[in-house]
Amino acid sequence: MRIIAITNQKGGCGKTTTSVNLAASLAANGRKVLLVDIDPQAHATLGLNIKSYFSIYNVLSKITHQKAKLEDIIQNVSPDFDIAPSSIILSTLEQELAGEIGRESRLWDTLNNFKVNYDYILIDCPPNLGILTINAIRAADEVIIPVEASRFSLEGMDQLLSIVNLVRDRLNHIVDTKILVTNFDSRLAHSFKMLEKIKSDFRDRLLSNIIHVNVKLKEAQNQGTHIFNFDKYSRGAKDYYSLSREIITQETSPENTGKTESAPFRKTEPKPIAVLERKMNEILKKELPKLTEVIFSVFAPDAKDVYIAGEFNNWKLEDSNRMLSNNGTWSKKLNLTSGKYRYRFVIDGKWIEDTSNPLREINPYGSVDSLIEIDINK
Repeated sequence: MRIIAITNQKGGCGKTTTSVNLAASLAANGRKVLLVDIDPQAHATLGLNIKSYFSIYNVLSKITHQKAKLEDIIQNVSPDFDIAPSSIILSTLEQELAGEIGRESRLWDTLNNFKVNYDYILIDCPPNLGILTINAIRAADEVIIPVEASRFSLEGMDQLLSIVNLVRDRLNHIVDTKILVTNFDSRLAHSFKMLEKIKSDFRDRLLSNIIHVNVKLKEAQNQGTHIFNFDKYSRGAKDYYSLSREIITQETSPENTGKTESAPFRKTEPKPIAVLERKMNEILKKELPKLTEVIFSVFAPDAKDVYIAGEFNNWKLEDSNRMLSNNGTWSKKLNLTSGKYRYRFVIDGKWIEDTSNPLREINPYGSVDSLIEIDINK
């Protein structure tokens, strides 16, 4: 489970818009997502037309007369997308926690004891650097900072990063910080000038995808829904869908997380794995005559990571689908059964069609998928 806090102390930078629509995008990709609204303004809650008697305040407060568990307040927004709503009373929590020991870990304690299984938990933070934001950073594994391509948006960046460093130093908790450019107006030369400055100053932390100015995002919020329920063919929907794909490319399997098991487990592990591999090889030998070997390739000399994803692997980005480079040409051999498959290449987090393949179709999100048809009887 990945826990991502979305925060910026500057209002109007697209923080809540990103929280809501990134959650919806991840859910559209088959991930189970919980959005935790800890902003007392409750814009994410209101923007999704959620009405609830209980809120995250009833979970985090110790003095409330109506105590609740996190799972008790969760409401469904759309398939695979849930929300833990907020309310204005949450603004009293900062004062309530002022003199309490461990106040910066209240949300972390809650999520640590949370037993419901989600692939992602996104936290929509308030537009300030108070105790609620610190709670979110403490509870998260990752932080996304939405910023506009403007001078004022950048000036507050150092202050926010210093809070992240403070959490690291005082609480011994390291988070991976990423910057997302939002509200980008491609009609203005100034936008591109500021974008270059952001790339120069924060290149290692900058997400590849950009969220462009799109009135449909505001209209969706006014209608009390997310962009995929409102207009899934809009520029805003495409931008957030591409962002979710980039986030998904960063998913790692448990064996790649760097976590180690106890010695007794390591001693008994090789035998069942060897048995499993042998059985898998036996199955593959039986199935290989029914498969056709297909070689996918794309020329991307400057790329760092390239994957092949499609209907043949449920659009998942795993190490088994990583392509190998040879002098700038990335390739991957796959054994496929008969059928018609949509697919795309994922180059450093960006999803593109196979330009060398003339067969293509528009997908439900308005972008283009390449097509390949396999007939093993030919």
